[in-house]
Amino acid sequence: MRLLIILIGSSSLLFAQGPEQARYLLEQVSNKIEKQKNMRFEFKYVLENKEEQIRQETEGKVTLAGDRYKLEFLEIIQLFDGEKIYTIVPENEEITVSIPQDSEEINVNPSQILNFYKEGYDYQWDISQRVMGRNIQFIKLIPSEENTDIKYLLLGIDVDQNSIYRLIEIGNGKTTTTLTIKNQEENITLPPNFFEFNVGDYPNYYMNN
Repeated sequence: MRLLIILIGSSSLLFAQGPEQARYLLEQVSNKIEKQKNMRFEFKYVLENKEEQIRQETEGKVTLAGDRYKLEFLEIIQLFDGEKIYTIVPENEEITVSIPQDSEEINVNPSQILNFYKEGYDYQWDISQRVMGRNIQFIKLIPSEENTDIKYLLLGIDVDQNSIYRLIEIGNGKTTTTLTIKNQEENITLPPNFFEFNVGDYPNYYMNN
């Protein structure tokens, strides 16, 4: 799964249509993101394979500040304090501690999904839609090299609110995943220890190091 937030700059680009304009749009996104002290957003995640008659839908929330993050998804809490990742599973009363390069809990570090598109993709200007009163411009991201999992991505941007609306991943295995951003906040006030792990908050939990 790939979680991301992307913000953009100029709505006048709606009148331009081409790879360079798409690239420029994404650069504006990156520049604006880098100016934010932190971000928090809720999201809906849908996995669907019509051929297999599979549809799974769930929701989550993530808070980001630099490299640090707190992710709540699939009844799991994942906290990265800048050095270690703590994956907390309340149902099992278990906590797994790992370092980023060894962690297999999440395919993409949420703190990196803001600029994942910078390398490894070609861009195309795609369709524009009006969705529930919002002007959405899609950019198609095609892997530059052969990818066994991803055929292409569609990134939908709300050009009036300068925020990401939706990311659609079209898989080579006829599986489509859709991530829709909801309730995005920027530069919010967080407690100083928000990204710190406190073992005292989880008495009787098994620690798997």
